[in-house]
Amino acid sequence: MIMVKKLEADKTLTDNELADLLETDIYDSSLFEAADRVRRSIYGTDVYIRGLIEFTNYCKNNCYYCGIRGENNNLSRYRLSHDDILSCCKTGYELGFRTFVLQGGEDDHFKEEIICKIVSDIKTNYPDCAVTLSIGEKTYKNYKAYFEAGADRYLLRHETADDEHYKKLHPKNMSLESRKECLRNLKEIGYQVGSGFMVGSPFQTKEHLLKDIRFLQELEPEMIGIGPYITHKETPFKNEKSGSLELTLRLLAVLRLMFPYVLLPATTALGTIRPDGRELGLKAGANVVMPNLSPVNVRKQYSLYDNKICTGEEAAECRACLGRRVISVGYQIVVSRGDVKNGAFLKS
Repeated sequence: MIMVKKLEADKTLTDNELADLLETDIYDSSLFEAADRVRRSIYGTDVYIRGLIEFTNYCKNNCYYCGIRGENNNLSRYRLSHDDILSCCKTGYELGFRTFVLQGGEDDHFKEEIICKIVSDIKTNYPDCAVTLSIGEKTYKNYKAYFEAGADRYLLRHETADDEHYKKLHPKNMSLESRKECLRNLKEIGYQVGSGFMVGSPFQTKEHLLKDIRFLQELEPEMIGIGPYITHKETPFKNEKSGSLELTLRLLAVLRLMFPYVLLPATTALGTIRPDGRELGLKAGANVVMPNLSPVNVRKQYSLYDNKICTGEEAAECRACLGRRVISVGYQIVVSRGDVKNGAFLKS
């Protein structure tokens, strides 16, 4: 297809051309083939694994789409201790993980010094590993301190690049400009930065998706995380429709073609919306999976959306099962930090 070839060669299309790619399935075959071709030209068949540690489900925010929102009083809350987190890392290291992702709600209990101590101890114990933080909007001072303690990467989805749409998804005390400022600060400090958005969130239009793509072009992140929006029964959006697997896969392929070197996860949400969703994501250009290293007894309590997979092959304990599934679609899990291959963040 001409548009797919143009996108593969030039890394960009007009808004109308991008909309055409996203709105129909007639380009899917050539789009996925091109995305896989580009991904293999840079990363080969390697799939990087990240050990996800969901260390707190407390959150001060009340985002309308999120199951761990502060006003959800029907959720059993937990916080992992410093030792709990280090124990997760020990298990993960033995399983071959060389990146640990500390993810949590915006929990003011975890002061700057606590996060820095956790990061520092992980890096001391596992100096060949990367530490990724995903703990929301913080001050420049906080981000700088985490970085100096040893944090390598930071994930902060912008969720939507349209201000009016952002206001429909979040309470008044949150703003898109604040989120963008955080992302700019993270870039300035020197993190490998990840951003991204939900696909099919309430009130989302194709124009919103185009704005998301253009914002990512402006930001130039090292990682892009997207996944289908999935409803949660304890949110104001409980009756809204969930997002589309098909559109998410098309967007993954488009992002791989536009950002050839980006680290692109096949997310848990893909595996939740369809059992082979992550395998399909890999075939559409993704090259990262993030199994769960959190203690088994808390996994169901980190419920961002309904029916989130949290046991069995999602769990890090079934590392071999996941490896076989990855092999079944033509790729292989590797023991590696899995840095972005654009030169800037490669370690000697």
